Amino acid sequence: MTKTGGSPDAAKIARAMSAAPPSISKNATIMEMTADNKMKPLRDGTNGWLCVVEADGTPMCLDKEWQAWADGWVNKKDPEVKGIGLAYMLKGDKGASNTDPYATAPTPNNQWVVSPAHVMVLTPNTSQLDALPTDPFNGGPWVMWKGTKYAHIMVPIVPMKKSAPAAKPSTPK
Repeated sequence: MTKTGGSPDAAKIARAMSAAPPSISKNATIMEMTADNKMKPLRDGTNGWLCVVEADGTPMCLDKEWQAWADGWVNKKDPEVKGIGLAYMLKGDKGASNTDPYATAPTPNNQWVVSPAHVMVLTPNTSQLDALPTDPFNGGPWVMWKGTKYAHIMVPIVPMKKSAPAAKPSTPK
């Protein structure tokens, strides 16, 4: 990989770096995930962090534990998480199911959530998450994908927008 300055990749690098605090992203390896889910190197890093800009423009920065977790998730195998892991998505995301790790669109029963800026936390023992809530609108952190090998804690750093209440059917008069 090479460092790019005024190249066409500069905007992608800046977007990827925007996912985490500058103290982390300034020395992170930067990659782009292409539309066919391949990783394209954009810049070498020196601090062990990986910042990625997804094909849809969503940026995230992952520590080593999250990188191992992501490898498991992408390859549909058990993640190899050996310690506490941190990941940043300070630009938020475009949405994901809160219950199904592989859902690609909202359905009536997969609790689709568009998260604002957040930090994600991994623990090697997902049973430690049993006492935590799963409701993304509880006013604080929640467990995403509880009961799966990909369970993790979502920590919003800005308030979550509550979803609009379902309309009540009108009764004839």
